Amino acid sequence: MPEENKAIYRQFIDAMNAKDITIVDRLMDPNFVDHDLPPGQPPGAQGMKDMMSMFFAAFPDLKSTIDLIVAEGDLVTGHMTTEGTHTGDSMGIPATGKKVSFSEVHTVRIANGKAAEHWGVADAMGMMQQLGVIPAE
Repeated sequence: MPEENKAIYRQFIDAMNAKDITIVDRLMDPNFVDHDLPPGQPPGAQGMKDMMSMFFAAFPDLKSTIDLIVAEGDLVTGHMTTEGTHTGDSMGIPATGKKVSFSEVHTVRIANGKAAEHWGVADAMGMMQQLGVIPAE
């Protein structure tokens, strides 16, 4: 089961890198719960689609690379490096044209071959500093 869960996780990241939002319908449980839902986003699959669309519009060249992936039981965790160029408005921040590179860690509970729950942490401060929105001190 852990190896299958890693494959599902990788499949989701590969689809994100290909800007394929339809992966949400294929790999997310209808009762998916995101424990780190951004403010204003609807819950479930629609919230994930909206968030992905927002990031793809702001960072059209967005790419995540899995640096480490670990699975045990029904949980899989990946540490990733995400990079992109901020060429579109995002979360009220006008396009800066700046490139960013930041770390993310995401844990997903897999049930019956689909993502059922998600917990995530991203270096949002590092990204904001790289965009010049907050001081880099």
